Amino acid sequence: MAKIIQIDLDDSALPPPTAEIEQERRVAMFDLLEDNSFVLPERDGKTPPSGAYRLGLSIRQKRLVFEIGTEKGEAAGEFHLSLGPFRQVVKDYFQICESYFDAVKTAAPSQIETIDMARRGIHDEGARILQERLDGKAEVDYDTARRLFTLICVLHFGG
Repeated sequence: MAKIIQIDLDDSALPPPTAEIEQERRVAMFDLLEDNSFVLPERDGKTPPSGAYRLGLSIRQKRLVFEIGTEKGEAAGEFHLSLGPFRQVVKDYFQICESYFDAVKTAAPSQIETIDMARRGIHDEGARILQERLDGKAEVDYDTARRLFTLICVLHFGG
């Protein structure tokens, strides 16, 4: 079973999230645990433990850290990704989300739909970047990448 069964998001060093950010986080974590695909490929001639994984996500020294453990709690791998490739898309995503949350309060449905389409487009770009950055480290399907990107945005909040 090559999937994530538990997520630990280390946001302890971040300011308290807004209600909107907290809602995005809850939805992404719920959806991710309900349906995801996460495979650790062979690296350096070593076959990683298979099975269901526990994933720890954090930001340390300006790097996104993935700590992967088995269902039994044994270490299965760890890798660090530079945050540089994510910076602009995360910034754009937060800006469009702010516009979306403001629009929901007062805008016409057609305006909300237009902003939401733009928001999804930026979110898709973040997922694509994540899949590229994970190449050779972990294999994730598109929906898993989208949900993980949301959690990366949560970790960027206030950072």
